[in-house]
Amino acid sequence: MVDSEVGDAARCRRVRLTLQLSLGTLLFVACTVVAPRAPPRAPPAVPSAPVAASAPTPAGQPVPAQPAEPQIGPRVSITIHADDGHALTLWSRLPAAPIGSIVLLHGRTWSSVPDFDLEVPDRSRDRSRSLMAALAKAGFATYALDLRGYGATPRDASGWNTPDRAAKDLATAVAHVRAQHPTLPPPAVLGWSLGSLVAQLLAQRDATAVSALVLYGYPRDPDRPGRAGGSRSTVREPKREPNTAAAAASDFITQQSIDRPSIDAFIAAALAADPIRADWRAMEQFGVLDPAAVHVPTLVIHGAGDPFAPVANQAKLFVRLAAADRAWVVIPGGDHAAHLEDCGDAFVHAVVGFLARRVGQLVAVPSP
Repeated sequence: MVDSEVGDAARCRRVRLTLQLSLGTLLFVACTVVAPRAPPRAPPAVPSAPVAASAPTPAGQPVPAQPAEPQIGPRVSITIHADDGHALTLWSRLPAAPIGSIVLLHGRTWSSVPDFDLEVPDRSRDRSRSLMAALAKAGFATYALDLRGYGATPRDASGWNTPDRAAKDLATAVAHVRAQHPTLPPPAVLGWSLGSLVAQLLAQRDATAVSALVLYGYPRDPDRPGRAGGSRSTVREPKREPNTAAAAASDFITQQSIDRPSIDAFIAAALAADPIRADWRAMEQFGVLDPAAVHVPTLVIHGAGDPFAPVANQAKLFVRLAAADRAWVVIPGGDHAAHLEDCGDAFVHAVVGFLARRVGQLVAVPSP
């Protein structure tokens, strides 16, 4: 009887010890899983605007502070003069404290305001269609040039524009912007469509003039340059053809990429700014374009559905660039006017992210 009781007592002690060990193991495992690791230290972000103070809810509970809308100026028209004395119109939208600067150059048919600062009625609660406003909200002093015969810049006495003349006028605009912001790096240049060819021509001629190059919707096959939508040098008189609503809507190709009110707003703005189609000649001057002569940091960007910038041609351009610092971004859901469409936020993120490396700062990309 005694042996049995002793055995039972020993077995009870072993069970209690086993339970204690098991409970200790479970508590250790639980603590190991639940206890969070310290998150990796992130670099400090550059605030784009003051942060609003928290406000109590009706129940008395504080709500998270929301960043205030970055303060940017309205669109301003600036008159500058080219090397031949011709008056050029440069548009600007500026943040309160710029961290960099950029000059935008339009394409073949439409000028800066409809292309880059489109105002759409009743879109206050939606994403703006203005690329100028988006870049300014990200901290960049943003300018856009009207070439000769476009928007607010009149034709010169010849009535024509040429690649050489356009590149010189762009150089004048870039020099003006650089003088306005002497403590910042040289301006970046973003050229859209035909404007990308003019921007490349400037970068090839003077790599020190710009800090970065954005070639957007690049319409040229490096192996088959063509005439890029101009007339032969032997044509004497410009055509001065009227622009049309159909032409204004033609770049919006991808279905459901943009709402009808925005298309209508673009058509109205485009025809108001450019009722007569500008005339180009001597397009063979673009024949000197060579990606291997581009040494500045370059972003190649286009919409996935852009018929003027097929992937095969963009690949040739990208791999032949001499710039070691380069990037190639395809915007899903976009076409030749991706920056104006619903994928415009992705376009802005890509451009701002690339430019931010030039100024050495983290940049807060505007929210939709």
